[in-house]
Amino acid sequence: MLPARVAWFQWRARRLARRLGDQFSLSSATRPPKLALILDQARGCRRIAELGSGTAWTSISLLLVDPGRELVTYDPHDRLERERYLELAGRHVADRLTFVHGPGAGGPSDERRFDLLFIDSSHALDETIAEFEVWRPSLTDGALVIFDDYGHPQYPGVQAAVEALGLTGHSDSGLFFHRLSRTDAR
Repeated sequence: MLPARVAWFQWRARRLARRLGDQFSLSSATRPPKLALILDQARGCRRIAELGSGTAWTSISLLLVDPGRELVTYDPHDRLERERYLELAGRHVADRLTFVHGPGAGGPSDERRFDLLFIDSSHALDETIAEFEVWRPSLTDGALVIFDDYGHPQYPGVQAAVEALGLTGHSDSGLFFHRLSRTDAR
């Protein structure tokens, strides 16, 4: 179940998407049960990097549940509708959200360290591995890495990347969760 503030935003965003004819958001936005799982697992994470913004519904939701959280999100596609959805969330969210126009495989744009890395980008084997490897040094000990579309038949590269990287963790609802430990090579 989504927190009330997130459920309200999601309802308003879906309504706006219908009015705008934004089929991309309506078909690609993270569904509520999966989003609830992400929000639950992200508890305590103060600095988040997301690879694959889409129209930022997940980014906004992650910020709505924690007023002290910061999020930087990378996407090579500039979706004009993003600003409309951000307006729904308000200035208190917009001030803590940084959009980077470009792929996540380029790595972080500064020296900050992150508690959570959410990978929902190309879904291809080589790109997913490259993204994880380039971001690993910027993750704190104990950071959570979430891979979206794990086990999805249309995106076999995600599961293949997790297996090729030898990551341990668990999967649930099309997500794979890996907790970075001190023994993970950097």
